[in-house]
Amino acid sequence: MRKIFFSFTLLLFAIAGFSQPIKPVKIDSLVTISLPSAYQKKDTTDRTIFSANALYGYMVVLREPNAKNNTPLQKEKDLNKVLKTYIKGIQGESAGSSAENVRDTIVGALKAKTFTLKTDDGSGDVEYRNFVLLYTQDATYTFEYVYPENRKDLIKDEYRTYISSIRLSPDLKRNDQYLSSANGMTTITKIEIFGSGAVLAALIIVAIVIRRRRLALG
Repeated sequence: MRKIFFSFTLLLFAIAGFSQPIKPVKIDSLVTISLPSAYQKKDTTDRTIFSANALYGYMVVLREPNAKNNTPLQKEKDLNKVLKTYIKGIQGESAGSSAENVRDTIVGALKAKTFTLKTDDGSGDVEYRNFVLLYTQDATYTFEYVYPENRKDLIKDEYRTYISSIRLSPDLKRNDQYLSSANGMTTITKIEIFGSGAVLAALIIVAIVIRRRRLALG
């Protein structure tokens, strides 16, 4: 009976989000993301929550202001510690949850963390929540996408469209996250350098192969 009810809930969930047009929504003056037009907004004493049903998943954006007397982070390693603490806190909210595929990503000019929280309630109902965490001196932003296991192979395009629609104001710079880069190359710089190096290596290999073929033909 539980599984029948769960399937019926999923059907209603899909109908609610079907064919909704999406539009850019201002989370605040610095951050924008595209959500289905029927999104809901809720303000509480400690956060602002935007939520919406999509075709395959449920979208949630949280903006939590940091304390006004919040001490600025000094280095990237301090930012890593803060983001790690957030991930542990999210994981601790649900019993039977595990954070998977935790990794760095880039949003605009800022560093963020992305991961998937898998929750198994023990009855066979498995839920996934994809997260992108973005920390700044003034506020922390959580972009979440929730979906059941039986839609795992269906959500990729919808999730990619959702997350790639995040837009940051040019006013947000690296020093809005941490002040000093004295501990070496930042994660963003490393990704840019290694990414460029991979492209260059591929071009060199192609050039060598072409040259060898020409010599063989000659």
